[in-house]
Amino acid sequence: MKKLLFSMVLVLFCINTFSQTQEEMEAWQKNMTPGKYHEWLSTMNGEWHAKIKMWMDPTQPATESEASTTNEMILNGLYQRSSHSGEMMGMPFMGESITGYDIAKKEFIATWIDNFGSSIMLMKGQLDEATNTLVLEGDMFDPASEQTIKVKEVFKILTEDSHKFEMFMIMDGQEIKNMEILYSKKK
Repeated sequence: MKKLLFSMVLVLFCINTFSQTQEEMEAWQKNMTPGKYHEWLSTMNGEWHAKIKMWMDPTQPATESEASTTNEMILNGLYQRSSHSGEMMGMPFMGESITGYDIAKKEFIATWIDNFGSSIMLMKGQLDEATNTLVLEGDMFDPASEQTIKVKEVFKILTEDSHKFEMFMIMDGQEIKNMEILYSKKK
């Protein structure tokens, strides 16, 4: 009898605690329904060839390499997973990003991880619809200097079959370009 009474109290508590108004349920429904910005992300789905230029020192020529990238929408179309593999600085390179549009916060959010470090980079930003350009800003940790560095990423859709990525380090208030990737869709 005590178990039954306890179970009934627990059920009533849960119903009271988790019940929502119609407006609250609609807000949750809206927040879980992909929209135009998720659709924009999905235009970059597929298999891509990447030509990479990287500057470790902006006064020196870029090192160049190539990679493959696979983009796919996941979790009901709310996020894009981007998987990268290739060679960088003479070593095998693998990286993953998750990018989504946070409907409630009205901003893009992206994470980046790779096999060249154990830090997770977090970026936030907005899409300039007029120029088809997504600008993300955030921080990355530099293990050599043990400092957090401000970074900026710019994604620009050039055509249906190509887009460009640029990454900048923000040092003393100045943007220093340290990476450029030109993506072309594999046929």
